[in-house]
Amino acid sequence: MAVKKNIDFNPNAPSSAESGAFGLPYSLDEADLVLIPVPWDVTVSYAAGTAKGPDAIRQASAQVDLFLQDVPEAWQHKIFMLPIADELKKRGKKARKYAQEYIETLTKRPKEAKTAKYKQMLDFINAECAYMNEWVKTQALSFLKDKKKVALIGGDHSTPLGLITALSERQSFSVLHIDAHADLREAYEDFTFSHASILYNTLKLKNVKRLVQVGIRDWCQAEQDLIDTSKGRVVLFTDESIKNQLYDGTTWLDICQSIISHLTDDVYITFDIDGLDPKLCPNTGTPVPGGLEFYQALSLIKQIRKSGKNIIGFDVVEVAPGENEWDANTGARLIYQMANQMMMNTNKNKKSKKYK
Repeated sequence: MAVKKNIDFNPNAPSSAESGAFGLPYSLDEADLVLIPVPWDVTVSYAAGTAKGPDAIRQASAQVDLFLQDVPEAWQHKIFMLPIADELKKRGKKARKYAQEYIETLTKRPKEAKTAKYKQMLDFINAECAYMNEWVKTQALSFLKDKKKVALIGGDHSTPLGLITALSERQSFSVLHIDAHADLREAYEDFTFSHASILYNTLKLKNVKRLVQVGIRDWCQAEQDLIDTSKGRVVLFTDESIKNQLYDGTTWLDICQSIISHLTDDVYITFDIDGLDPKLCPNTGTPVPGGLEFYQALSLIKQIRKSGKNIIGFDVVEVAPGENEWDANTGARLIYQMANQMMMNTNKNKKSKKYK
């Protein structure tokens, strides 16, 4: 069903960050897709800063041109980004302060980290992370009940669990995970909801039928053991194996088809920005050499849509602004592209003639 054109909006005119994400003119009530920003980096273990990602992405989105060559009138897809939740931001900042102290103590004085003082500190941190997850879940469920699509902008990689949980309470699906890291560690550094445990926690959800990981190039033996004993529930496409296939003459399209063959009909995409080559996201928390190119990753997402599978939601996380807007620039463009691919897919499933 075609979206009614807003005659008061000029998609070719310059926009500003104050006019809404990507300069789009839609309100929350009008929106078909709601972006939930989550300014949270409590459990990060290397470099913080991703809590500033959502606001930086909103600012950078004003520089994104709205024309997409393969999406007719892309700007007509009604996308709305919620404002930053100040209370969540304050709680995350406070919990991060305690987490930094706990991580330093655990690393340098592990025996001290087991004292009553630090156990109490750990309980507080885990409780605040649980609060964040429940907040995201509640937000997501309210929009899903209104028949809106929902995506999330992090924040660190712990932030999407509430959205994934909300979706799992409504249906079954598979998860496509693009990342440098496997994120399958159990309670990393004692944090139940660590950024390094997001997919471990996701696998606890029975309606997540399969996890397909792409671009992984930094993971531990315990994570490999979990993959090996998953009985095919976790499928791994490492960055090295992908590159080796490309060097041996396999086309990227063939590799994409192999990846897609493991996905169920309904797909959630969790995209850690460090799944890309670090030149595209140099300020992300834990960069690793290697990774996908921007349009290589986008090609995979487009092939998912073209295959007829239904993209039910997505997140983009671990975007950390540096001294310029480069990381946020990449993140904003990735979100705009993913949002439009998901909405094209939705309209196709509604038998829209527009996208045949």
